[in-house]
Amino acid sequence: MTSASAADPLTLYGVAFASRVLLGTSRYPSLASLSDSIEAARPGMVTVALRRQMQADTAEAGFFDLLKRHAVPLLPNTAGCQTVDEAVTTAHMAREVFETEWIKLELIGDDYTLQPDPIGLVEAAARLVKDGFKVLPYCTEDLVVGRRLVDVGCEALMPWGAPIGTGKGIVNPYGLRVLRERLPDVPLIVDAGLGVPSHACQAMEWGFDGVLLNTAVSQATDPAAMARAFAMGVEAGRAAYRAGPMDERDSAQASTPVVGMPFWHQDPG
Repeated sequence: MTSASAADPLTLYGVAFASRVLLGTSRYPSLASLSDSIEAARPGMVTVALRRQMQADTAEAGFFDLLKRHAVPLLPNTAGCQTVDEAVTTAHMAREVFETEWIKLELIGDDYTLQPDPIGLVEAAARLVKDGFKVLPYCTEDLVVGRRLVDVGCEALMPWGAPIGTGKGIVNPYGLRVLRERLPDVPLIVDAGLGVPSHACQAMEWGFDGVLLNTAVSQATDPAAMARAFAMGVEAGRAAYRAGPMDERDSAQASTPVVGMPFWHQDPG
């Protein structure tokens, strides 16, 4: 934890985390690459897809030992679920396997865009909150859906920047900024669609509380170097937000004061 993150931690459900970066663990070239990326990013949490990791054709020996060795808090997710019952059942399985009440709730409504199902998401979140889970729902930037998720007990939201794995960055800046403005007291973590550190830095400058990364790091030519770059981008964006950026203007305004300026250049008034 840096001195900056220690003084300004990411707090979710009353728990403080060491970093505002959350890191996914899928599609890395190797376990060594994943390990190096975790070391480089020093994330507050790492996500684990229970269904995908448990499949014999994708499981890799030593994966869970690696996660234990890094001692980073785990955030299981319900990736691949398409019904409410499926998501709820997977979450309960994850709680038993990983011994944690944290869950990143994913409920996909469209196979092409992988867009979350807003109606089912709210229902699944309500059930899981009632069952004692600390739910982090993966959603879009839709403000009304965000409010409904908060109403059923979600204390943080994970809106997408763009569809999963696209690397497009933030495709609806207006929608995300409105979400931030209208839910000022709710932790918001931008999840999915970021491609380069400047995307993450921009979101943090707008006042978002963190980012979750996977494809942007795992599919980079040098995943560890990209993980480190994202961590620096997130820290820079957060620092800029806290510093209070100047207001944007439509016209030029001289940065040099008029003191010492020749009188014929000064405003006669």
